[in-house]
Amino acid sequence: MVRPGSPRGLRFAVVGNPGNRRVSLFGDAVRAAGLPGPRVVPWGDVLRDRGADFAADEIVRVDSPGEDAEVDRLLRGVPDPTRVEGSARWYAAFTAALRGLRGGIRLDDPADLAVLFDKRSCHAVLDRAGVPVPASPTSGPDGAPVRGWDDVRALMREHRMPRVFVKPAHGSSASGVLAVETGGGRIRATTSVELTPDGRLHNSLRVRRYEREQDLAAIVDALAPDGLHVERWLPKASQQGRAADLRVVVVAGRATHAVVRTSRWPLTNLHLGGSRGDLDAARRAVEAAGARWADVLEVCERAASCFPRTLCVGVDLLPAVGWRRAFVGEVNAFGDLLPGLTGLPGSGAEGLDTYGAQVAAALRAHARPGPLRPHRTGTPHD
Repeated sequence: MVRPGSPRGLRFAVVGNPGNRRVSLFGDAVRAAGLPGPRVVPWGDVLRDRGADFAADEIVRVDSPGEDAEVDRLLRGVPDPTRVEGSARWYAAFTAALRGLRGGIRLDDPADLAVLFDKRSCHAVLDRAGVPVPASPTSGPDGAPVRGWDDVRALMREHRMPRVFVKPAHGSSASGVLAVETGGGRIRATTSVELTPDGRLHNSLRVRRYEREQDLAAIVDALAPDGLHVERWLPKASQQGRAADLRVVVVAGRATHAVVRTSRWPLTNLHLGGSRGDLDAARRAVEAAGARWADVLEVCERAASCFPRTLCVGVDLLPAVGWRRAFVGEVNAFGDLLPGLTGLPGSGAEGLDTYGAQVAAALRAHARPGPLRPHRTGTPHD
């Protein structure tokens, strides 16, 4: 039964991998709103058919194509899903597939997603909009090219950046990311990349350190053909002696959910051994530093406003040492997988998880005349 206030005849559809946890959680949220479960269009079918068609009254959510070996092979052309290489081909195939989705009412925009999945372009869009971001010599179309390790070393010297993050331009989930630091004649990189004796690169759930420059060069040289982004490694605030940052989910222009991520490594991703920290303690630390918690969330909302045609993004916020300032590290198209987390007080998403908040926002937008758009708009990127 459709709940009071829900438009009758409304249908949802999801482009995703059947059985994927994200798809299941979104389906649960749709059903909890009193609507039929969404029609799931498998990514494999979209890639093989070079697109998919949707009815005019279907609200369409594009979900992550990850966690499916066959889909990964179709996107990257690499038989082993643990391999790191192939992200440029993945990006080309993914963006082409997005352009092949026809009809429906979209919760995202192909042009937005194309920028979100190119770290160089995304950094430039945020920077032009005045969003605080780490300095980067590779940002935007005029950024310096990175053809290999020698270019990384040259950029570090030229821009006086002894500590940098080197990121695959089209990567996600910290795949292929290296936190590189130099000093005292030594060099070290922290990463989840496993370099095998035959020179292949594999994703690993174990973070490790490399201290031989020839190993770092081998990794960077192998990743460079897919495109690399280099940015200054900013010292982050800490919580209980561990490096801390925040993942903030923004739905329809509002910061609705937030989680602190802490780790003994510079990579705080939860799947790499990071753990959830204390959000209330982070808020108190911000306020004790003389800043306002609302301003911290507003930075995330400003970042999301650069993508006004996409309903939901996950913002990685990097609080500086002392908690007074914060920078946006990344904006993630599929950054909403925070199971069991309910909305922030005053966000309008109290009692809802990230998927419930998106369904509610979609229902509100559908009830109004005009296209489905976030309620706060910014200047669209070029």
